[in-house]
Amino acid sequence: MTSEMDPFRRAQIILLCDLCKTAHLESHCERCDINLCQTCVGKHLSDSSIRHKVVPYKYRKSLNYSKCPDHADELCKHYCEKCEISVCSTCVSSSKHEGHDISDILENLSAKTESLQKDLDELETRIYPRYEEMVSDVQTEKAELETNYRELTTIADQQGEVLHREITAIVNQRKSDIQEIKNKHLSILNKNTAEITQKMAELTQIISDLKSILKSNDVSLTSTYKSRNSEFRTLPPKVRVTVPSFSAQKRNNDQLNEMFGSLSPLSINTEHDDTMKSAEAVSSPPVKPLLDEPRLTAAIHTGYDYLLNVSCLSEDQVWTRGDNETMKLLNLQSKLLTSIQTKSGNRPGDIAVTRDGNLVYTDYSDNTVNLIKNKPIQTVITLQGWYPLNVCCTASDDLLVTMISDDETQSKVVRYSGSTQKQSIQFDDQGRPLYSSGRYTKYISENKNLDICVADRGARAVVVVNQSGKLRFRYTGHPSNTKKSFDPVGITADSQSHILTTDINNRLIHILDQDGQFLRYIHCDLERPRGLCVDIRDNLFVTELNTAKVKKIQYL
Repeated sequence: MTSEMDPFRRAQIILLCDLCKTAHLESHCERCDINLCQTCVGKHLSDSSIRHKVVPYKYRKSLNYSKCPDHADELCKHYCEKCEISVCSTCVSSSKHEGHDISDILENLSAKTESLQKDLDELETRIYPRYEEMVSDVQTEKAELETNYRELTTIADQQGEVLHREITAIVNQRKSDIQEIKNKHLSILNKNTAEITQKMAELTQIISDLKSILKSNDVSLTSTYKSRNSEFRTLPPKVRVTVPSFSAQKRNNDQLNEMFGSLSPLSINTEHDDTMKSAEAVSSPPVKPLLDEPRLTAAIHTGYDYLLNVSCLSEDQVWTRGDNETMKLLNLQSKLLTSIQTKSGNRPGDIAVTRDGNLVYTDYSDNTVNLIKNKPIQTVITLQGWYPLNVCCTASDDLLVTMISDDETQSKVVRYSGSTQKQSIQFDDQGRPLYSSGRYTKYISENKNLDICVADRGARAVVVVNQSGKLRFRYTGHPSNTKKSFDPVGITADSQSHILTTDINNRLIHILDQDGQFLRYIHCDLERPRGLCVDIRDNLFVTELNTAKVKKIQYL
């Protein structure tokens, strides 16, 4: 009798409901991969947060087990918790999985299926539509691009017309002034001519009278004649008028650019949308508090007589430059990895590492900024009328260069994209110079908020401007227990937007927040600290001028 029973009826007798474990199963939820009796179906469907799909058991989708890659005749019906892979029975009994937690692959199938369905629901209903929305936003922005940049071009044309009108008015005024001076000049000459002509008329009359007297032989006229020759021997004054000269005001292209108006650099900000946090939150950089006692973790011997600068290539490799023409790449064990000499054979002015890991250096001797990429030295910037001092690379892969004029009376910061000048920063809103003149070092760094920070040794100040070049603040030291006046040299910024600057004469490092508020000193028994940089993990590297060591310090 039992042998004639159909397979499904036998399954009903053998298989029980997965929930109550007592009643015969009749249905199957494909969404949750669970077998249900008639009573438990209602309970299961009561969870409205999940879109269940309950079907009669005999219409359920059959489960497909994968074949074991090592045992072709067996199916993977087990799961190794440690290796996180599906395995067959033979694999389970092998030494490869000895001591591992093994479970039936169906035990967690319901939870896994639910997790997959949740991921699918979120991808279809929340995440993918946001990507579509972002693409739409970008397309809209692209459609508006032509209009926006046409407006900028129009503004430039209008500014040009304004300047043209102003220049034309000035030229016309100068022409009017020239004509007025010319008329005055002519009037003076005419007056002088009239005076001389009058004297000549008198002379003509006297000459005529003398001839008449001599011709008449009149004794009376001859005896009464009085000579006036002495009166005319002194010639009348001749007025000499000098034509005025035109003194053209000396100017350079920077002044003309500033008069015309500046174009702010392209601002690129990556925005993370908080509305997606429930799906996959975008984590911000972790907050790293300052250590009460910073720790020295390494010291690198560079071999220079005097060590000036350091720039991080990685966590354990740094570029250095000292008192000669050679730039050295060293590891934390002081091993020389690479050395490169400047193209000119002179000492480099400063060094920096680009986002791609290439070395940049300034050369004061030939007015250049140079890039070392795959060994050959490329001159990317050649200055006219200015000397380059210090350089840094920005988050957008631009170069910021501090420089002074040939006569050392002016200083400025210039932003370059490759060899193209994008921005010049020289004066504040009142037209006063932002930076000191002279050959004093002006080390430069870009903060995480895109502020431009300069350690201006000549001004004994850290000068910070925003991305557009507007002055934010000047830091001139902290009135504490320092013995000598603030003497900033090197400067850098970390992931927390801290500004760090060396105070070479006081043998310490100042830590400021992004608004210029003093936070703390770093001492670490430093000997005349000078150059600074931080790596991607905010380890601080500082050069000591006289010992020629690079010291690695943990301060966060």
